[in-house]
Amino acid sequence: MEVFAQLLLLLIVTRVFGEAAERFGQPASAGEILGGIMLAMAALWFAEHIPIVTGLIHSQALVYTADVAIFFLVFLAGIEMEPRELGRNSAGALAVALGGVVVPLTAGFAVAWWFLPDSEFRSALALLTGIIMAITAVPATAKVFEEFNLLHTRLGRMVLSAALFDDVIGLILLAVLVSVIDTGQAPNLPALSVLIFKVLLFFGITLTLGRHVYPRISHSLKATQAAALEFSALAAVGLSYGLLAEALGMHWIIGAFMAGLFFEPSRVGQQTYDEIRLIFTAITSGFLAPLFFASIGLRVDLNAITAVPIFLASLLIVALFSKVAGAGLPALWLGMPRREALSVGVGMSARGAVGFVVLSIAYDTGLFERINRTDPETAHLFSVLILVAVITTMLTPLVLRRLLSTERDE
Repeated sequence: MEVFAQLLLLLIVTRVFGEAAERFGQPASAGEILGGIMLAMAALWFAEHIPIVTGLIHSQALVYTADVAIFFLVFLAGIEMEPRELGRNSAGALAVALGGVVVPLTAGFAVAWWFLPDSEFRSALALLTGIIMAITAVPATAKVFEEFNLLHTRLGRMVLSAALFDDVIGLILLAVLVSVIDTGQAPNLPALSVLIFKVLLFFGITLTLGRHVYPRISHSLKATQAAALEFSALAAVGLSYGLLAEALGMHWIIGAFMAGLFFEPSRVGQQTYDEIRLIFTAITSGFLAPLFFASIGLRVDLNAITAVPIFLASLLIVALFSKVAGAGLPALWLGMPRREALSVGVGMSARGAVGFVVLSIAYDTGLFERINRTDPETAHLFSVLILVAVITTMLTPLVLRRLLSTERDE
């Protein structure tokens, strides 16, 4: 019964904070993480009086629930993409995406390498920092473009297409990170070549299945008119892709993302797509995602703000300006007006759910349990990265609305 009571408490607190965040024009995930942080502070201050809150931080049930939530979150991120429409801007978007990955990745790695002391996990921690800097969250930006009816314009498609490429590249980098965590060092040229081959093999298999096999399965299931059966089939595809990714030395979330990516209206039919998307959204946003984001918040130590303020400020500056430069300049060179190019850079600055997922996976590998806790920058790195991800996710919609409203007035 204690587990159910803990989940009930988490669900109520996160939904309240999530709804409050949305009322202020912020992503629900930011409020849900804040709810988790508040619960962690309550556990610290009132440990003797509220034991149920104290048990939350070490709840194994919450760990398992968070893993299931990650599967659904990444799957839903893939479902909400539309590769056919986004592919119309693939050439320009790829250039923007590469700039939006290389510059933040390099800058984040360099700052972390500068601040973190020499240790066997220095490379892994610096690479993790660079990956978080390179990640782009689509939902927060997409909502703003939708508000201004710009989602299907050249600007909207450019940002969403580049963000899609960013997330795919980020997930591939995650495979490198897992290898670095396992070995304690960056893969050498032969090992990197094998990893690249496995990545290409994975995408080759999933692309082939996604284009030619799954649509036929979906067409056969359509005759049954059973959304539950279609949902089960799609979940089975996601789990199968996840197992394939694991077998090839990558993380299973890449498989879940690819399974969702090829679930398109043009392949499965608009009605089936709408029904399944509604089911996934309800389960994810209504139950699993709040618990996952709360689990992230429970791990955050706000003492990082005062313990390593210069480190936090440096990474926050890198997170904001490296995306603007890395993604905005290629957009400018592609002929976009200055304000639109700036909107591209700003629009890709939010880290959001994918960033939190990557951090959670790094945490689950045991990386942060093995590091040297005597060094403040190392000890607070997880909390610093969470705070950077939250702040950029909250700032991006605010700045983007200002840019787009100014552009409309002109």
